[in-house]
Amino acid sequence: MRRPKRLSIKLRRYRQIRFKKRVRSAKLLSRHPFAVPVITIGILGILTAGAYFLARDTHHLPPVQDAKIVIISHDHVQQVVPTKQKTVGALLTKLHIKLNQGDVVEPSQNTPINQDDFRVNIYRAVPVEIVDGSQKTFTFSAATTGRAIAEQNGVNLYPEDWANIEPTQNFLKARAIGEQVVINRATPVSVDLYGVQVTLRTHAKTVGALIQEKHIKPQKNDRITPALNTPITSGMQIGFFRTGIKVETETEAIPMPIQTIDDNSLAYGTSAIRQHGSPGQQLVTYKESLQNNVVTGKTILQTIVIKPAVTQIMVVGTSLSGIKGDMALAGISPVDYQYADYIISHESGWCPTKAQGEHYCPAVPDNAYTSAGYGLCQATPGYKMESAGSDWATDPITQLRWCNGYADSTYGGWANAYIHKVNTGWW
Repeated sequence: MRRPKRLSIKLRRYRQIRFKKRVRSAKLLSRHPFAVPVITIGILGILTAGAYFLARDTHHLPPVQDAKIVIISHDHVQQVVPTKQKTVGALLTKLHIKLNQGDVVEPSQNTPINQDDFRVNIYRAVPVEIVDGSQKTFTFSAATTGRAIAEQNGVNLYPEDWANIEPTQNFLKARAIGEQVVINRATPVSVDLYGVQVTLRTHAKTVGALIQEKHIKPQKNDRITPALNTPITSGMQIGFFRTGIKVETETEAIPMPIQTIDDNSLAYGTSAIRQHGSPGQQLVTYKESLQNNVVTGKTILQTIVIKPAVTQIMVVGTSLSGIKGDMALAGISPVDYQYADYIISHESGWCPTKAQGEHYCPAVPDNAYTSAGYGLCQATPGYKMESAGSDWATDPITQLRWCNGYADSTYGGWANAYIHKVNTGWW
């Protein structure tokens, strides 16, 4: 249906009049004193937003100020992100990286992110069956030792208990496709060791085998009950008695052994525990020498381990790519890198939390306020580095900034500091 000609003419005239009114309004607004700044800011805002989204889509965002570069390996991918988050856990939350039952994060979630090229490894859990006698538990774990897998799932183990990782032999019978952790419990027995009551746990089958396992050295005239060929049963009483001499026993602690594994996929100065350890106990038996009923000396007859120490297994990061890269951020010239590297390597081994005399790199400071040397350059005392920043105790860039100033003010530069270090052994 065609529109009437008279109506079309009126509609055109209405549109022309409305357009002229809009032009007149725009001209009036343009004469306002704030018009030009507002329009300029609007245009700049549009251009800035467009540039940002283009950079984001092409993965060429400029670095975030005061951020650390973190390399996260998880789910067969490696993710490189700048972050201002203070800890590993905070960063994972920020990135919405979900941790499932049994997953392992190295280093731990409470580890501070204090250097560039900081590295985080997430190990995803796999199906595991824990066999503890007649009890079977299906779970998931990324732990690397049988003891760690059991403890991760709340299974209480004594130091003498064995927890061996074994492949599943029969998938249909076991109804499992992963590995098995088979727990072999030690048998507890009550032992009277020359007047001292102790509980020992053993895998021995007879009393005689227990004596050999625990390295007990009875004398010829000692009385042992029950007989050596008696089978070991849970809770049985075993006695060792000695007559004719006075015997004294003392309980001593056995230090917890620590096994360290170097891992270049973790940043230097970071570490993670792959198996928790514990100290042990030993019973030392002494023969006392008497003179006029007065003890004049002691002779050790034997030492018996009543509670073995459990080895703690630690993984220690060795990658220096991040912390050495902080030299540029601290204002150290590239021509001085080799001199600074030599001095810092010999002073602290590139550990920002090391106090003088420590032979390891603590994950967090444990003696920052020592009056002796502390930090990358072993500033003495360490807290004078506060002049470079309040985070002097943990931040390597702050420490390097102070070291750079110290090298300039004391030696006239890193080259002269290096010569002094080589000639004297200190700086």
